[in-house]
Amino acid sequence: MRKLMLIVMTVAGMAGALAQEMGETGGGKPLVVAHRGYWDAPGAAQNSRRSLAKADSVGAYASEFDVWRSSDGVLFCNHDKKFKGVTFTEATSKVIRNIDLDNGENLPSLYSMLCEARNHPRLRLVFELKEHDDKEAEAQAVVESVRMVDEMGLSDRTDYITFSKEALRGFVNLAPEGSEVYYLTGDLTPAQVKAVGGAGIDYHIGVLRRHPEWVREAHDLGMKVNVWTVDDAVDIRWCVDQGVDLITTNQPVVAAQVIAGEYVFGEADDAATPPKGCQPL
Repeated sequence: MRKLMLIVMTVAGMAGALAQEMGETGGGKPLVVAHRGYWDAPGAAQNSRRSLAKADSVGAYASEFDVWRSSDGVLFCNHDKKFKGVTFTEATSKVIRNIDLDNGENLPSLYSMLCEARNHPRLRLVFELKEHDDKEAEAQAVVESVRMVDEMGLSDRTDYITFSKEALRGFVNLAPEGSEVYYLTGDLTPAQVKAVGGAGIDYHIGVLRRHPEWVREAHDLGMKVNVWTVDDAVDIRWCVDQGVDLITTNQPVVAAQVIAGEYVFGEADDAATPPKGCQPL
């Protein structure tokens, strides 16, 4: 019994250390968001259920995924508007369901992605609704997205991001308490995003390099700052130095190293060893 208690305490300690490395415990350190999940891990693919699970396995704070609406009103997860010859907004759900990802999974519907997310209760979700040319369909997608997330019991750990000003306003109006809404395009000041009701800015690193003052401005307004997509260790360190709140990256393990001060900078960056306890499953 005593040996069992020691094992439990050891595992709990490792989990706590991992959460701290990923920034989950706060202390002014940025939180790590796995961009399209941790898709660079073995057996995963971008916007796959496996990539979401892998993001959780390395202790990322959140996993981001992208959503399109099919011509017959079904929501699917993928980044590009056209994938393997199929344009999501023009294709039916029957056609889209037959698409395979590079890891062999069927391209996931939003419903199946949320079902996977329920298996990872620690992981926060960053839901990007892609900008649709058909604004009526986009408005429907906002309503359907918020409804489905709520019905799946995931509203309290789902945030919404979008490049679309129309979708931004839609999410602000519909997202329940516990869900935050961020704007992606980078053409609005923090004050302008705040005026619409956004909780924060989620801008490309190039935008924040041109406007580093926006980090302080956002914080002074009580807003959060996410920056994407930051993979280079030097860029990650710059973001940490600026005091951003979240870093969206394709390299969540490297980001955790940099945030924890454990990354060894040099010419052999690719050979850096992930911090203890941060190996993918």
